[in-house]
Amino acid sequence: MMRAVCLVVLFALISISSQSRSIIQTPHPNPNFKINSTAHQNAQTCPFTVEITTSCYSTPFTRDEISISFGDAYGNQVYAPRIDDPSTRTFERCSSDTFEIYGPCTYQICYLDLYRSGYDGWMPERVDVYGYNTRPASFYFNVWIPANVWYGLDYCYSYSYAATK
Repeated sequence: MMRAVCLVVLFALISISSQSRSIIQTPHPNPNFKINSTAHQNAQTCPFTVEITTSCYSTPFTRDEISISFGDAYGNQVYAPRIDDPSTRTFERCSSDTFEIYGPCTYQICYLDLYRSGYDGWMPERVDVYGYNTRPASFYFNVWIPANVWYGLDYCYSYSYAATK
């Protein structure tokens, strides 16, 4: 009898867990992503600190061109083209690089996209954004960034972002 009850409980737990939705997102391509040029015109300039940690599984170094864009749910977008600089050894395997980026002031940062062009390849582990008057935002990648497409994470309308508001 006890064995039958245990099996019923186990079956119920498996059934419930298979029906639940994961709130952990994985990075994805964003082929429709556009730089919002109107967000940059006549906008206040705010400082952002961006720390990018390159995975220990990445190539030893990359000569690829790397750009970044991030923003909030209200259309405020920060864009920094070509943050790479092979002469300073940015984006080496198992390293962290910190950038000071200026752009329009934002509310809470909830999306981040990276753009890579080149042939070396690159695998960021995570990107942390610290902004003026917002909580730090962390975006976990740990995947190879494909070439010539914006690739990232968008928590603006997900359950995980709504729960932190």
